[in-house]
Amino acid sequence: MISRRLFLCLSASIAGLFSLAPADELQHPAGSAAERNFFTEEVWGKVAARTCLKCHKAGGDAEDSEFILLDPLRDGALEHNRELLTKLAKLREPETGGSRMLLKVIGELDHGGEDVLTKSSTRYRILADFVRRTNGERPAPVTLANATPFFEGVRMIDDRRLLRRLTLQLGARLPTPEEYAAVQVRGLAAISLVLDDLMNEEAFYDRLAEGFNDIFLTPGIDDVAENVLSYEHFDKTRHWYQKKDFSHIKDEQKRKEAGWELARHYRESIQREPMELVKYIVRNDRPFTELITADYIMVSPYSARGYGIFEEVKDRFKDIDDRFEYIPVRLKSLKGRSEKTNQESATGFYPHAGVLSTFQYLKRYPTTETNRNRLRVRMYFQHFLGIDIMQLAPRVNDAAAISAKYEVPTMQATDCVVCHKIIDPVAGVFQDFYALDGKGVYQPRAGGWFEDMFPPGHEGEALPESERWRGLQWLGERTAKDPRFAIAMVEHVWYLLSGRKALRPPEDIDHPLFAGRQRAYTGQRRQIELIAKQFAADKFDLKGVFRAAALSKFYRADGLAAVANDPARLAELGDLGVVRLLSPEQIERKLKAIFGSDWGRLGDQFNILYGGIDSKEVTERIADPSGAMGAIQRMMANEVACRQVPKDFARKPEDRLLFPGIEPDVVPAAGTEAKLRTTILHLHQRLLGRFDKSDSAEVDRTYELFAGIIAEANERGRFEPREIYSCRVQGEGDKRVEDPHYTMRAWRAVVTYLLRQHEFLYE
Repeated sequence: MISRRLFLCLSASIAGLFSLAPADELQHPAGSAAERNFFTEEVWGKVAARTCLKCHKAGGDAEDSEFILLDPLRDGALEHNRELLTKLAKLREPETGGSRMLLKVIGELDHGGEDVLTKSSTRYRILADFVRRTNGERPAPVTLANATPFFEGVRMIDDRRLLRRLTLQLGARLPTPEEYAAVQVRGLAAISLVLDDLMNEEAFYDRLAEGFNDIFLTPGIDDVAENVLSYEHFDKTRHWYQKKDFSHIKDEQKRKEAGWELARHYRESIQREPMELVKYIVRNDRPFTELITADYIMVSPYSARGYGIFEEVKDRFKDIDDRFEYIPVRLKSLKGRSEKTNQESATGFYPHAGVLSTFQYLKRYPTTETNRNRLRVRMYFQHFLGIDIMQLAPRVNDAAAISAKYEVPTMQATDCVVCHKIIDPVAGVFQDFYALDGKGVYQPRAGGWFEDMFPPGHEGEALPESERWRGLQWLGERTAKDPRFAIAMVEHVWYLLSGRKALRPPEDIDHPLFAGRQRAYTGQRRQIELIAKQFAADKFDLKGVFRAAALSKFYRADGLAAVANDPARLAELGDLGVVRLLSPEQIERKLKAIFGSDWGRLGDQFNILYGGIDSKEVTERIADPSGAMGAIQRMMANEVACRQVPKDFARKPEDRLLFPGIEPDVVPAAGTEAKLRTTILHLHQRLLGRFDKSDSAEVDRTYELFAGIIAEANERGRFEPREIYSCRVQGEGDKRVEDPHYTMRAWRAVVTYLLRQHEFLYE
C-alpha cells in the first residue's frame, strides 16, 4: 500500500497545476447554467482538483476504486468529472440518510484517504452546498466572478505600438515605414506577417538564446568553462589554447594578452553551446522536442578543438577562426584514461539527449554523495515540465523523529515517500553522470547505484537495464510525449515575452480576493493550454508559440477603458499585458535601434547593478528599480543625449535620425512653433513610441521645456557659445560643437527628459 500511496501526492499535486476547464473554453458561453459555473469555479476549482484528484486518478492511491477523475489536460475531462461528482453527490447512506460524499471526506465512512476535510472548512461547505444543489435544495442564486466576460472593459494596445514593441523586443530594431503602413491597413494580420520576418532575423535568435539562458543558466558553472570537459576523457585536448604559439608577437605583454583573449574566446564558445542548440532547432524549423531529444550537440571551431574532433569536422565550418560559428555533431562514446571510465554504448556514440545531456547542463547542476542527483531531478521537472517540486512537496513536521523511526525514511515514511517515489527513480536515470571529484560529469558510481532508493524509472515505468546506458535519451523521449512539456515550453516563451512567470493557482481559498485570483489563473492557464495544444499539433514549432502568445489578448492588454472599483475584478486583471523594467541588454539594444549606437556601459560595468544576471551567483532579474538603478538611468540619459544630439546635427539633414526637419538656428518665435512641435512629435515617436497630436499635453510639456531652457539662457544675457567638451561630435577629435543659440543644449535636455520617461525605460 505504501508503494501506491507514496506515488499519489506529488503526481496529483503536479496534475493539480492544470486543474482547469478544457482549453477551448477561454470564456464561459453566454447564458451558461449557473450550476455549471458553480461546479467549475467552486467544486472543481477549489475542492476536487485540490483534494479528490490527489488519490482518485490513474496512478493515484485510489486508482482501484470506481471513482476515477480524469486528468484535466484531456479533452472532455471537466464534463466527465462533473458527471461523476454529481452522481456521488446524489448517493445517500441507507442507515442515516446522510450524504455519502460528505461522510467520506470527513472520514466517517470507509475512506482510504481518511478525513481529508473538516466540517468547519470552506471546502467542506462548498461540497455541502453542491450536495444540496444536486438534490434540489437550491439556495439563492450566487453571482460568480465569471458573470463578467473576462476581457470586458480591457483596452488593447494600439497596433502600431504593438508592432514597435515586438520589433524592438524580438528584432532589436524599430519598425520600417512599410511595416507601419501595412499595420495601419491590415492590423493584426500584418503584425503576424511581420513576426514571420522577425523570426528569421539574427537578432531574434540572439534574444531567444538570452531568454532561455535566463531559464537554464548554463554558463553559471562553478569552474572555468573548459572544465566541463572532464580530465578523464579530454585531458589531451581541453586545454589546447595553452599550446597556441604566439612567438610571432614580439612584445611580451601583448603575447600574454593574446593568450588571455584566446582563452576567453574559447571559454565563451563552450558556454554558449547549449543555447546554440536552442537557436539551431528553431532556426531550422525542427520540432522543439529536440530540446530534450536531440542526438547531437553544437560545437564551434574553438570548442571542437577541446573535444578533440576538430580535424574530423573542420571542413564543415565556413570560417575556422569564427568562435561563434556552430555546427551539429555527434560525439563518439567517451574513452577514459582507465577502462573503468570508458562509456558503455550500444551504438558507439555518446547518448545525446538535447540540453539535458550536455556537459554544461550536468556541470551546472552537479551532484553530491548525499544529494544523489536530486538537484538535477528538481531542475529537470522545473525546466522541462514546468513543475517546482519544492513548492509541491509536503513539509515534514519532525524530521528527527522520522529518521529515528525508519531505517530508510525516503522509502518507508509516508511524508518522505510521497516525493521520493517520484524524484528518486529519475535520479537513478542520471546514475552514469555521478562524478564527484571535479574531473567531469561522466562517471558511474563505484559499486552500482544506491539500493536504498527507489529503482530508476519515470512516472511508474521502470528503466530497463538494457536502456541504462542511454538513460537520459530514454527519459527525454518520454518527456517529449508528456503534455506538460508543451505547456512548460509555452510558459518559457511567455516569460521571455512578458518578463513574468506564468501564474500559479492561489492556495488560500478563504482570502477575500481568492475568486479573482483564481479566475486570473484559470484564464491565463486556458490560454496557455490552448497555445500548447496547437504547439503540439504543429509538430512543436516554437515560432508558432511566439506568434500566438504575442497576438493574444493577454499580451496585448493595455489597461482598462474605465476605472474598476471592484477589488475582485482588479485581482482578475492584475497580470494582463506587459509592464516591466527593461533589462540592461534590452536598453542597450533599444538605444542602438533608436540612435544607431548603444551606451556601452550596461553590458558589463553596470549590468548587475542595473538588475542583470551572471547566471551563477545572480540568477534572478530585478523587476523593481532601486535607488542605484535610478542613478544609472540619469547617467545614461545625460550621457546618451550629450553624445547623440550633436552627432545627429552633424549629419546631413536627410540622414538624421532625430532632427531631420530642423536646424540648430531655429528658436522659439513667431512662425517657428509648428516646426518645433513637428520635431517634438518625431522625437516622441522615435524615442517613446508615442503617436501624439501636436496640441497634446505631452507635446506641450516638451515644448515648454525646450523653450524655457532657451529663455533662461537668454535671460542670463551671456552664455558660452559652444557645447561642453564632453559633448563633442564623435570622430571629430577635440573639436568643440558650436551652439550660439543654445538650441543644441536645449534639445539635449529634451532628449535627456524623454530617455527618463516610463515609456522608454519600461516595456
